[in-house]
Amino acid sequence: MWKHLSLAALAVAVAASFGYAQQKPNKVVIPVEKTAATSGQQMYANYCAPCHGTDGKGNGPAASALKKQPTDLTTLARMNQGKFPEAHIVGVLQFGADVPAHGSAEMPVWGPILGKMGQSRSQEKQLRISNLTRYLQSIQAK
Repeated sequence: MWKHLSLAALAVAVAASFGYAQQKPNKVVIPVEKTAATSGQQMYANYCAPCHGTDGKGNGPAASALKKQPTDLTTLARMNQGKFPEAHIVGVLQFGADVPAHGSAEMPVWGPILGKMGQSRSQEKQLRISNLTRYLQSIQAK
């Protein structure tokens, strides 16, 4: 009897530990406050710095929780033969990127902000993308 009870308890423990191991890790939640569309630096500090770091080098406080180290945004021009990849950056901000660290195509923070801006707020969305792109261009390593 004890043998059957012990086996049953062992089976339950194994099943429980397997179920626990299959759970998804906790998501990192970054509180987002809406910023002025006119300040690329302010948008970067609020939306990008938690992962990419205040200096843009990919060392933000949430970086360690990601599957892959965030991109060093200060080397975008260097990685593109000295030319800042403006069209690529605009595309990533507008449509997202297929980056494993992000989980989905949308930037974790940008998705909810820009995704909710429909046609009526199209100008604000474009202003935000343009100003953030210009800020990223200003932090390129020389």
